[in-house]
Amino acid sequence: MKRILALLMVLVVMTSIFAGGAQEASSAKADDTPTIRLMTDATGIDDKSFNAAAWRGITAFYGDTVANAANRGKYYDVVTAQTQDMYIPNLQQASDEGYSLIAATGFTFADAVEQVASQNPNQNYMIVDVNWLSSPNIRQYIFKEEEGSYLVGLVAALQSQAEGVKNAKFGFIGGVPSSTITKFEMGYIQGIHAILPNAEIVDYYTNDWGAPDKAKAQAKNWFDNGVYCVFSAAGGSGNGTIAQAKEYRLAGKNVWAIGVDSDQYEDGLYTATDSAVLTSMEKKVENATLEALNLLKEGKFEGGVVEYGLAQQGVDYAKTNKALSADVAAKVDAAKADIVSGKTKIYGKYADALKAGVVPAGLGAID
Repeated sequence: MKRILALLMVLVVMTSIFAGGAQEASSAKADDTPTIRLMTDATGIDDKSFNAAAWRGITAFYGDTVANAANRGKYYDVVTAQTQDMYIPNLQQASDEGYSLIAATGFTFADAVEQVASQNPNQNYMIVDVNWLSSPNIRQYIFKEEEGSYLVGLVAALQSQAEGVKNAKFGFIGGVPSSTITKFEMGYIQGIHAILPNAEIVDYYTNDWGAPDKAKAQAKNWFDNGVYCVFSAAGGSGNGTIAQAKEYRLAGKNVWAIGVDSDQYEDGLYTATDSAVLTSMEKKVENATLEALNLLKEGKFEGGVVEYGLAQQGVDYAKTNKALSADVAAKVDAAKADIVSGKTKIYGKYADALKAGVVPAGLGAID
């Protein structure tokens, strides 16, 4: 009898729990607020650049901030894949859980997103830095990185002139070689050569988004050999460039780092008021995640390719650092109009830039 009573008690408790769960699920379903899961590579949303920008747009949609993500876990969350073999399982799990939108950051997710999206035709997906996928339920965002990178190239060259640097040399550090990272490098070099046609350019690829030690070592080598400024488009690896620039500026050396994707001014602070990050090429990935969520809210989300350039406020450069000459900033701002109008031609492909004679041969960039 005691066993029977105990069993009945367990059944009552379990019934209560399941009833409560069903009520909660019903309540969540009645709320028509779009939900999203962000999928990132191993660098996560703390990379201080690309993934961080995507996360900023998501938190903003829900009235939150990165520091106070009050609705995380209710309407949105993030899953970081430590290895690429987790991409498909993570995407499929998010699809099974019924999010309104699943977002992936970076071209390394392309094949996985295509596969999972084709198997889940009623699920909405978005991906950044990809424009070649065929599933109609994927919204693909690409950016004219060459335009924003041209601006920071102008900044670097003009600032070297303002500081009286003779025969300034410039460096570029990329992450995993790709057509996307090539656009960063091509624009940067063309911006420098628009001011200093004979300036020497060196480049290096870490082949990794999360290897700041590699970027730091290369930046040190270059700075020791007279390179004035290094622009990194390498995800979390680029933090190594900033770290080395901080060390050397603190030691009194006139070198600069250029940040990427987000304004990395604060990451470059080596005193309370001085930063080693002269400027940053702002790739406003937050505009993509924010737009996609707004379209879902309005019932207008659809697949296809969306391109963001300077004209669409998709790229820009940061002017946070007070060390950036006001005259330099004025000249760079004036150059924007010619880019938007098409008067200034900026090549995003290495082959095209080589043919036009605006970049040197022998770079590590690929198309």
